[in-house]
This record gives sequence, C-alpha cells and structure tokens, in this order.
Amino acid sequence: MNLIVNIRKKLRDFYLDVNFKVIDEVFALLGASGCGKSMTLKCIAGIETPDEGKIILNDRILFDSDQKINLSPQDRHVGYLFQNYALFPNMTVAENILFSAVGDTDEKNLALKKNLERFKLNGLENSYPSKLSGGQQQRVAFARILASNAEILLLDEPFSALDNYLKWQLELEISSLLKFYDNAAILVSHDRGEAFRLSDRIAVMNHGLIDTINSKDQLFKNPQTLSTAKITGCQNISAAHIENDFIIAEDWKIKLPITNYPLQIKYLAVRANDLEYRTSEGKNIFLMKVDQAIEDINCFVVMLRHKENHSELKLIRWEVDKKIWRKIQAEEIYLYFPPEKLIFLEN
Repeated sequence: MNLIVNIRKKLRDFYLDVNFKVIDEVFALLGASGCGKSMTLKCIAGIETPDEGKIILNDRILFDSDQKINLSPQDRHVGYLFQNYALFPNMTVAENILFSAVGDTDEKNLALKKNLERFKLNGLENSYPSKLSGGQQQRVAFARILASNAEILLLDEPFSALDNYLKWQLELEISSLLKFYDNAAILVSHDRGEAFRLSDRIAVMNHGLIDTINSKDQLFKNPQTLSTAKITGCQNISAAHIENDFIIAEDWKIKLPITNYPLQIKYLAVRANDLEYRTSEGKNIFLMKVDQAIEDINCFVVMLRHKENHSELKLIRWEVDKKIWRKIQAEEIYLYFPPEKLIFLEN
C-alpha cells in the first residue's frame, strides 16, 4: 500500500501545507487540537478539497489540482472511522456491514460472514447499534470498512471524549483490530502515548505544517525541534549554546561537558524520568536545591534548581519513584544528567 499526500489549503487561521508518504504501516499525525490533522484526513477521504496539490493511492490519482481530478469519497476506496463510528442507527449489525460491502449478492454475503467471524460479532447480526457496547460498535465500524475493500484506513481521534477506562478498553480493541487489517492506516491524535502505542511512524504537525517525521522510537529519543520535544512530553527545556567543550544550559545556569553534538544547538532538553539521583559530586552531577516535591499518582514530581544560582531561574522537573523519594526527602540533592539522555534541539 502506497499513499502520497502533497497538498495545500488555506484555512481560517493558517495555511495547511503537508507532504508525506505512507507505505504499509500505521502512520500517526500527532499535534495539538486545531493544527490541521483532521483536515488532512478529510482531504484524503474527499470530504474536503485542497486548494492545490495531489493525493495518490496505490498509483490511483484521488486528487490532482493541475489535472483537475477530484474523485468522490465513494470512488476513493478509503475507509474513514469517525469519532462516533457513524453507524446507521436504524440498521442492524448485518445491514450496516452489507451496506458497504462490494460485489454481487453472494460476494456481499461472503464478506458479511467473514467479517462477523473476524471481529467476533456472531450472534449480534440482528442487533441495533444502540444495543451495542462501545467496543462492539467499534468492531462493527471496522467490519463495515473492511467489507468495502478500503485500501487505507483513516482513524480520526477515535478515543476523544471518552473516560480513561473506556478509552483504554477501546484502544486495546483497535490495536487488536489493526492486526487484522492488511493495508495501511493513518491515525490522528493529540495523545502522544496513544500515537506511540498504535503507530509505526509519527509526523508531528504544528499550525498546518509537518514539523518532524520519524519512527516512533527515534522521534521520542531525538525530537530535533522545540515543538516536537514539547508535543512528545519533554518538560525540561533550556536555551543553550556551545562554549569550548561545554554546552551551557542558559535557563538552568549549568555547564555540561559533552562531545558528538550537532553544529547548531538552540535548546538542550532532558526528560524528567531520565534524571538520576546521586550521593556525591561527579561529572554531569550538580548540587540542586529542592523547591517542592509534589506527590503524583505513580511518582513524586520534584522541582529543583541549581544550588548556586538565582531563584528566578527556570525550575527542573524530576520524576522519581515514591519509595526512592521517601528515603531521600532532602532539601538539597545531587542530580545526574546522563549524557546519552540529553536531547539537542537545533530549532
């Protein structure tokens, strides 16, 4: 499966300009609400029309502004999973699936049978959507898409507006369902954990533009840009510059000896759970003053600043196991900044 998206569209607050490829994978569009993620999906599905550009799915041109091609949603063979699943309320499970199935009567009935079994819906054929659980509705929506022979699946924030328990249950469902889906899928999300768990590659979107595209592991390990570091949950970020053989973290007033750094560095970052406690001074170890320790659900969030520097400097966040912090509980501690965990941001 090969999808090429290279489109531009003027929106109310910004200009959507995206260019990416999806090949046999689950590809996530990650970003804050209103950054253009869902609009990108709608353009792929044919629900919205770009101002210019092209969209090509498996060598079929879905949209090309130069050639004046703009296939209807029905002709694109794209499966769109809406947030509310968009099942027909007056149709049974079987009728919902058959509505999208392709082929003659025998082929449609075969697709129905196959998808009822695949998604464990046997016994629910004559049930209406209002009688189904959220997970069952999700499986019916998937079955309907697969019965239509969709060449790609578009998931538009499928877990938004759900409580945490139900969200987790449906995420487990969709993770399992994606394993049955032989073609590619695009997931739109503003939840970094959700994107990491479900996707292979992630594109970070920011005000209509793609900031970074990378494998999920590399994206979190090396976000490259300030906006990507923030959206992936990094909360310790300082303006930085190189001075001799040191990186100076300006907002923390600390000097870190370092090698193998990029030529251009504007920010230095480190994740809160990557910092480590030490009992004495050493390389990349700094005496920190504890500003406050806040008990969270699964850890203590300890806010610190360099002991020798001014109180107006930016605080550093350290997330530490509750048992460890209860043993420490000191006003001053030594904190280690592991060199291999430091993140260099070029812009």
